[in-house]
Amino acid sequence: MSANSNASPAAPAPAKSKKLIVIVAIIAVLAIVAAGAYVWMMQQRHSAADGEESASSHATVPTFLPLDNMVANLADPGGDRFVQLGITLELADEKTASTVKQYLPSIRSGILMLVSQRTADELLAREGKEKLATDILTEVSAPLGYGASAKKRSRDDDEEDDSPRSGRKSPVRRVLFSSFIIQ
Repeated sequence: MSANSNASPAAPAPAKSKKLIVIVAIIAVLAIVAAGAYVWMMQQRHSAADGEESASSHATVPTFLPLDNMVANLADPGGDRFVQLGITLELADEKTASTVKQYLPSIRSGILMLVSQRTADELLAREGKEKLATDILTEVSAPLGYGASAKKRSRDDDEEDDSPRSGRKSPVRRVLFSSFIIQ
């Protein structure tokens, strides 16, 4: 009986040890999966934070250059209507602002010429104001070497059309109207 009594306790022990091994293996696999998920999530957060930092470091604060108010006669029949404009230019940086200031007399003259070619009906519509802003943007960009007028000038001067500024975006970002009065 002693051999029989030794055999019966030995039989349940391997079954318990197999269950224990399976449970330990499952816990180990779950721990490895959880650790992998944690590492992956931390990498995603880290790469997202790097993306935000690089985007914020590349974003520059614009410089605003308000121009003096301008008054121009409109091209309406009878010539008795005029517009008073307040314009602010949104520029890429302070360096561009100082360059624009150097060309301000010719820029103001060009803007007045553009405005005086419009009628009150054109300027009263939103599309007319947007078109005027686009034309003013082109007019302001031209002395800086950007836009269609700059290309025309370079052809007239027999210069190459492949200037270093021809492929880049103008540092004059937008034309903003601070006042727009038609009488």
